[in-house]
Amino acid sequence: MVLSKASFFHRQYLDLYTNHMPPFIREYVNENRNCEDIAMSFLVANATGAPPIWVQGRIFEIGSSGISSLKGHSLQRSRCLNTFAAMYGHMPLVATTVKAVDSRRSWFW
Repeated sequence: MVLSKASFFHRQYLDLYTNHMPPFIREYVNENRNCEDIAMSFLVANATGAPPIWVQGRIFEIGSSGISSLKGHSLQRSRCLNTFAAMYGHMPLVATTVKAVDSRRSWFW
């Protein structure tokens, strides 16, 4: 699963999210004002059957006062996971340990 502020993906997934995702998931996200990143992760995993790839890079934290700092946030996110899995009828997320690392300054031969 990938947080929206740290992700990049093909634009076709934006079209899938907007025009083809089951409407009850979009309604859930809009009503709860949360979990759009989980909905996108479910959508992409369901469409591809593939896990995300972590790409290592420099991290520049731009703040930590978002909704994740609110009380009950973890519980809400857990509810989203369980609700979306029930709506899809299965858990489409795929576990992985794959990552892409910039090796231009590394010598590993």
